[in-house]
Amino acid sequence: MNNQVYTFGIYLHRKFGAKVHKVGINISGFTCPNIDGTVAKGGCTFCENDSFSASTDRVQELKGFYLNLQSTTNPYLEKQLLQLEQQFSAISARQRREYGAQKFLVYFQSFTNTYAPFETLKALYDKALTFDDVVGLSIGTRSDCLEDKTLAYLAELSKTKEIWIEFGIQSIYDETLLKINRGHDSANVQEAIKKAKSYGLNVCGHLIFGLPDETQEMMLKTAQAAYDLGIDSVKYHPLYVVKKTALANEYLRGDFTPISEALYLDTLTKALLMKPENVSVQRVTAGINDASLLAPQWCSDKNRQIKNINSELKKHGLKY
Repeated sequence: MNNQVYTFGIYLHRKFGAKVHKVGINISGFTCPNIDGTVAKGGCTFCENDSFSASTDRVQELKGFYLNLQSTTNPYLEKQLLQLEQQFSAISARQRREYGAQKFLVYFQSFTNTYAPFETLKALYDKALTFDDVVGLSIGTRSDCLEDKTLAYLAELSKTKEIWIEFGIQSIYDETLLKINRGHDSANVQEAIKKAKSYGLNVCGHLIFGLPDETQEMMLKTAQAAYDLGIDSVKYHPLYVVKKTALANEYLRGDFTPISEALYLDTLTKALLMKPENVSVQRVTAGINDASLLAPQWCSDKNRQIKNINSELKKHGLKY
């Protein structure tokens, strides 16, 4: 009998007694300080900016409009609120129909979802919490884009709602963060996670295996450091190469070799075996199944990835 990996779905079902799904939302006008030139330009080397364009249905009027922490006005807030409502309505209906979802976390997913004036953030977060069967929020952001007043507000919400912050940790090695043009160092991430935890917030950490020039030892040290910081949940990703990125240029020049599936499977398994029991798992792999994927090709078929992950985990008495 294989032991079930403690997943985020299990955590949510135990807490709410229902099938809870995350509804990924993309709001036009949000960007990243690593793209707009505040800390760097071009984004992380693996980031294909166009892939983050919002799926906003009929509301398409926001091209060329971007917010940041210094923005003093937001003339498009009503349109953003409409995008939020339209996307939630469409996606949650599909999740109810196809997966039997009963309750929802609104997941502010694309770009940096605290990189805007507090008044805009509050309006969006408050609106999301009014939707039917929404039990809370999950907010994807960067460690260098989270102001104290936003943390304080989220902490207040967390008294009655399920509130999560998702940070891209990626690596604890500053030389790696420099290579991928991350725009901040590891100390910045560690400080942000500790601060979020001091406010009583739930934290999910994103880890990438296969970053440039990293050994398995380095990847596992990053995983252990993330656990030691007290994260509550984790997402594991292999680094894959898509077209129109700086990483694609490195790959095509022969300066970057993607992680092999065998090494990824072994590293993931070791990271899961190291993981504290209380840390839930939200993702064990990633990829894309379209022509934009350059390498590695094993990242093109998620079903196959999960099958191979379970084959590896079975050797250690685990299943995902």
